Amino acid sequence: MARPYNYGGGSYKPKQQSTNSWNQHAYGYSSNFFSGDGSSNNGNNTSLVEDFVAFVKKALRALVKFWRERGRRMVVTAIYNAVHQIKRNLTYNRILSVPHLLVGFWVVVLLWGERWTFHSMVENCAWENWENWPAGAQPHRVALVADPQLIDPHSYPGRPWPIQALTIKLTDNYMKRGYGQLQEQLDPDSVFFLGDLFDGGREWKTAHGDFRDPSWGPHPKSEQKYLKSWNKHYGEFYWLKEYGRFGEIFIKPWIKSGMESGKEHKRRKFVTSLPGNHDLGFGAEIKVPVRNRFETYFGEGNRVDVVGNHTFVSVDSVSMSAEASPEAAKHDLKPIYMPTKIFLDRLQWLKPIAVEKELRMMRGEVPEVQFKHRIEEVDKANFKDKPSLGTEKTPELPTILLSHVPLYRPPGTPCGPLRERHPPAKPPKGQTGPVVPDHGNAISVSRGYQYQNVLDEQQSISLLKKVGNVVHAFSGDDHDYCELVHSEEQRRVKEITVKSISMAMGVNKPGFVLVSLWNPLDSGGKPLNPDQKQTLQTHLCILPSQLSTYIRYVGFAIISVIILVVRAFLVPVLKLTPFALEPEVQGVQYRGSALLPVFKAKVEDYDEYGFPSSGLGSSRSGGGKGRDRSGSSVGGHGHSREKSKGKWRGQPRIEIRSDEREEEEKWRPKGRGMGYNKGKDTVAAVVVREMWTTIWRVTWMVLGWFGWLNW
Repeated sequence: MARPYNYGGGSYKPKQQSTNSWNQHAYGYSSNFFSGDGSSNNGNNTSLVEDFVAFVKKALRALVKFWRERGRRMVVTAIYNAVHQIKRNLTYNRILSVPHLLVGFWVVVLLWGERWTFHSMVENCAWENWENWPAGAQPHRVALVADPQLIDPHSYPGRPWPIQALTIKLTDNYMKRGYGQLQEQLDPDSVFFLGDLFDGGREWKTAHGDFRDPSWGPHPKSEQKYLKSWNKHYGEFYWLKEYGRFGEIFIKPWIKSGMESGKEHKRRKFVTSLPGNHDLGFGAEIKVPVRNRFETYFGEGNRVDVVGNHTFVSVDSVSMSAEASPEAAKHDLKPIYMPTKIFLDRLQWLKPIAVEKELRMMRGEVPEVQFKHRIEEVDKANFKDKPSLGTEKTPELPTILLSHVPLYRPPGTPCGPLRERHPPAKPPKGQTGPVVPDHGNAISVSRGYQYQNVLDEQQSISLLKKVGNVVHAFSGDDHDYCELVHSEEQRRVKEITVKSISMAMGVNKPGFVLVSLWNPLDSGGKPLNPDQKQTLQTHLCILPSQLSTYIRYVGFAIISVIILVVRAFLVPVLKLTPFALEPEVQGVQYRGSALLPVFKAKVEDYDEYGFPSSGLGSSRSGGGKGRDRSGSSVGGHGHSREKSKGKWRGQPRIEIRSDEREEEEKWRPKGRGMGYNKGKDTVAAVVVREMWTTIWRVTWMVLGWFGWLNW
C-alpha cells in the first residue's frame, strides 16, 4: 500500500503507529507473523488456515484491481491484434497462394496414405472376386488373424518414452484401419485369432500364483537388466489395460459390425482363446498363473467349434510342447502340458458332441439334452436311463486344425511364391517343381528362449492322428505367409501359416487370410453334394506397406521444399506478390488504447498491486511540493490523489503527452514507423524471409493434419 501524500502547502505528520502496524502497511503481512521486535510470534490469535484465506482474498483483490485498470485493456488489445492478423491472412491472394495449394495437395496425400489405401487394398479382397462356388451357394465366411502382438515396453526396451509412445500409436492405428476395413467391407461371419495377441503378455506379473522364472528357464542376459523394472511397473493392472487396448482395436469393431441393421439374426462367432508364446511363453518355460489369467479373459485354449459345417479344433500347442522338451525328463511339467493332453485324448468324444449340438440347432431343437421331469425313489431310480445326444450316429464333418506353432516340416521345405521375405529359388533348367531344400524361402527349423519355430516331429504326427480327419491346418507365429502340403506321415495335410496383421512384425506387407466354407448338409448331417471334393477355399489379403507410404511422404516433402525454395528466389526476380507479411514495428492500435504504454508507472503502483519496488527506495522519502512535467504544482510525490470510501484511489502515473510522442516520431528512421514496413529489403532478405515463412506455414499445417488423422 502506498504511503500517504501531502496536500497543499502544509507539512504532513503521519500518525504514530506501533511497530506491528508499520509492518502490516509496509510489507503486507499481518502482525500475527511478526512480533514487535521482529521475532516470530508463535502465540498469535489466528490459525494458519485463516492466514491463508486472508492471503487468498488479498491476492484476488489485487487481481481484480489489475484486471480493471490494465488487464482488460491488454486482453482487448490482444484480441484486436489477433483479429487484425487473421484479416491480413485471409486475403484472396494469400489463400490461393502456392504454399496453401501445397497444403491442399498434402491433405489429399495424407488421406490417401492414412485412409484410402486401406480401403482400396481390402476392397480388392472382396469375396466375390475369388470365391468359386456353384450358383446359389451361401458359404460361411471366416477371417483368420494372426500375431497382432500389441507393442509394449517389452518390444523395444531400450527406446526412449516419446519414440516408444509414437511407435505404439502408429502400429495400433495401422491395425485399427486394416481390421476396421475387414469388418466394414468384408463383414466375415466368424473371426479366429491364431495367438500372440500381446507382445509381452508373459512378462507382466500376475496378481496370484508363483511368477518366478523356473530354474531351467531364466531370462536371457539381454533382458535381465529390465526384469526388476518390469516386475515393479508392469503387473496385473497393466495387463488389464492391454486387454482393454486389444478390445478397442479388435472386439469393439466386431460388436459395432454386428449391431448394424440386418445382422441381428446372423450366426457369428469371435474366437480369441488360442494362445501364443508371447502370451504364455513356450513349453517348459510357461508359468501356469500366466496361462490361468489368459484363459480367464479369453477362454480355454483347447476347444472345438462347429463353423460353416466344419469342425474347428483349436489346440494350445505352446503348452503341449512342454511334454516333448528335454526338461520333461528332469522336472514335473504335468501342470503345463496335461490339460492339452487330456483334451486330445477326449477329442474323438468331444467332436461328435459339438456336431450333434449344431445339428440340433439347425433342426430348431434345444442343443443341450434335457432330463425327463419325474419323481422317483432313490432306491428305485434307474440311473441307466439317462438322455444322450445320440453321438453314435453323428456324422463326422471335415476338420480344420488351428495351432499357433506350425507343424513340423524338414529343414528347407519351401513356403511358396506368396512368401514375402525371400522368393522361391529359381529351379534349374528342365526342373518343373520347386527347389528343395530352399532355406531362404522356408521356415527355419530352430528354437530358442521362449520360442520354437515348428512343433516336434513326433508331436506333429501324434497331433494329426488324435484330431483326425484334418482337411486343412492353419497356424501363426512366423509372421510371414507359408503354404505347403505335408508328408505322408503327416497325412498330406495342407497347412497355411498366416501373415501377421501388424506393421511391426518384420514383414513389409502385413495381411490376413480369408476362408470360405461351403458344405451343405441335410437335417441328419449327411452332405447334400456327396461328390463335392472341396469344401473350403482360401485367399491371402494383403494390407498396404506402411514403410512404402512413409517413403512416399519423404519424397513428396523433398519436392515440396524444392518448390518453395524456387518460388522464394523468383519472388524478387519476377516481382511476385510475397507470401510473407510485411512486419509491423509497433503493432496495431485499437480505438482508445495502445499496445505500448502511454503512462509511466511510479513506485506507488507497485505498492498498490503488491509488487516489489526494489531500486526505487529513494522515491519513498521526501515531501513538500513538486512539479510534474507539465509544470503544474502537485503535492507529495508529484501527483494528485482523491479519497473514496476511506481508501486512496486514482491513477498514480505520469502521462506521456501526445505532442512528445509526435516529437519522438520525427526522429524515427524513414519507413520504420507505425503500420507496415515501407523500407526496402535486400534481395537476400526477401528470399530468406519467403523461404522461412512458406516452409514453416506448410510444415505446421501438414503436421497438424497428420496428427489429427492419427489421433
